[in-house]
Amino acid sequence: MSASGGGKAILAAFLANMGIALAKFVAWFLSGSASMLAEAIHSVADSCNQLLLMLGGRRAKKSADREHPFGYGRERYVYAFVVSIILFSVGGLFAIYEGVEKITHPHALDEKWWWLPIVVLVISIVLEGFSLRTAVRESNHVRAKGQSWVSFVRRAKAPELPVVLLEDVGALTGLCFALLGVGLTVITGNSLFDALGTLMIGTLLILIAIVLGIETKSLLVGEGATDADYDRIVTAIESGPEVEKLIHIKTLYLGPDELLVAAKLGFASDASLAQVAADIDRVEARVREAVPTARVIYFEPDIYRPGTDPTPPTSEFVITSSN
Repeated sequence: MSASGGGKAILAAFLANMGIALAKFVAWFLSGSASMLAEAIHSVADSCNQLLLMLGGRRAKKSADREHPFGYGRERYVYAFVVSIILFSVGGLFAIYEGVEKITHPHALDEKWWWLPIVVLVISIVLEGFSLRTAVRESNHVRAKGQSWVSFVRRAKAPELPVVLLEDVGALTGLCFALLGVGLTVITGNSLFDALGTLMIGTLLILIAIVLGIETKSLLVGEGATDADYDRIVTAIESGPEVEKLIHIKTLYLGPDELLVAAKLGFASDASLAQVAADIDRVEARVREAVPTARVIYFEPDIYRPGTDPTPPTSEFVITSSN
């Protein structure tokens, strides 16, 4: 997995969740708190998610072959989408089921161990805070200056960091819900608050899973270059004397670190084949320098006749500016 994939953030989240899950299961077993069981399952789901993200990163490194000529970079998108499904089903739906079960069949906290869930939750909040801090630091290495966190989650092409960020934010918020539910149950003696805390955790996880599912689905379907990179590519093509006109252009992310660029370029009608080939090589070099992730480039040459514009396919982007 590349540095932009957030390997440190994933590992930190995995280690934190494994330790937290064990502590939560012990607290649930001794106290009977529904919120603790929901949080324990949540941590297990998060741990599985981190393993899936790491597996996706490893599989994405496979070399291109005849069956997959553009490589396996999108494996990372597939595994990120699976993560959203697990978070929705194993985490969110189970928590809601457990909350409804405790409302219909109330179960008081064990009087001997009432304090244990609170201690575990406080420690978990501290550990999740460290995990979130690591994710934020890793994200800041690739987040554009001045870019909001909402925009980063929506626009990031590497899915791992947004997934870990949302998981950590969701985990911290869920822990606060659990602490509120358990605390009110201890104070009032009414187990309804513990069940309501569990329902809040489940609702939160489902909302996060929906957001992740929507964003990763967009990546799976295929996203083009960001506006900034798109403008850099166009500028790189048009900045030299080789191209008379950029007729149309398409971009597509084959993986988080690999961008495909395809364009039809108009050249002078009297240019020789050798000259056009040399010109295309120079334009490609400029594009790769401007946008290093543009690793797969296909340029189709055409004859440019001033006063006439070749009609591009209706499904392609059209550039109307010319040199």
